Amino acid sequence: MNFYEIQKEKCIGLRDKLIGDPGQGAFFKIPREFVLMRPELNLMEAVRTEAEKYFNDNNIPFWNTGEIRSKGINKPSGHMLSSQVACINHLLFFRHQQDIATAILKGVDNNVKIALQLDNDNFDHGYVSLEVIGKENYLKERRHSRGAHSTSVDAVMLAEMQDCSRKLFFIEWKYVEEYRGKQSKLIEEGGERRKETYMHLLKKEDCPIKILKLDDKFIEGVFYEPFYQLLRQTLLAHEMTKAKDFGATDYVHLHLIPSDNKELILENPSRGILQGATLHETWTNLLKSSDKYRVIDPKDFLTPARQISNATTAIEYLEKRYWS
Repeated sequence: MNFYEIQKEKCIGLRDKLIGDPGQGAFFKIPREFVLMRPELNLMEAVRTEAEKYFNDNNIPFWNTGEIRSKGINKPSGHMLSSQVACINHLLFFRHQQDIATAILKGVDNNVKIALQLDNDNFDHGYVSLEVIGKENYLKERRHSRGAHSTSVDAVMLAEMQDCSRKLFFIEWKYVEEYRGKQSKLIEEGGERRKETYMHLLKKEDCPIKILKLDDKFIEGVFYEPFYQLLRQTLLAHEMTKAKDFGATDYVHLHLIPSDNKELILENPSRGILQGATLHETWTNLLKSSDKYRVIDPKDFLTPARQISNATTAIEYLEKRYWS
């Protein structure tokens, strides 16, 4: 079985005991064992209320992975393999815990001094911000809205470094995703419009992407997922730090992917166009600063939190549901 099938069977096995829902929720109008009847139960109890409030306060739509929703209802997906749900469950429990946020960021970069709050959320600032799009429409996209229709990153954290500068940690979350057999976004309908949207940034002298020849072959290669998403997020991170959003002058782009998801980690979906045998190798080959991109297993990312007592309950849940 591939990683998706393994995780699906695991979720079905955990569903009743850990979550307390019988499944058979609708996914594209068909009842599925791995979709919850009560989608809010897909979120860890410790973050459930806060997550729904956070998304509604900040006008962020939860991803709809096929469930039928009443108009005006903004609920998390009941799909147990949702990467957005996994991201929320892993990150939101320490949104107001500076000690945990600092320990986690120090685990990524030992030059971190302390985690800082981000000030872009409505009503309530924390050490994690979700569905971040930048304070301005730096990519000149047609819309600039969190969570839909514009480039966003799943989560962002901010740190003061030992030299008193500030650094942004861009976090893109993956769970069971894999992209083999997909076609380039350049070839899909709307491909020319997409190319025109980002061409002005790719032509800039300070573009963070290495470009030998900016022709349709190159564009076709970088418009394969997940490189298309990484491209847009890299451009966003570069422009945000140029503009000193949150006072930051540097960034690192973190791809949170379970190490057992070999179908994603060990693949280059644009094989034959972009050089590289794996996701990490292919993408870092395209970066002028290869150290600005890292692939990290979610379990390893949160390992520093194990030493902090007020993280124990959350870590135990994540261990049972995602890591074991």
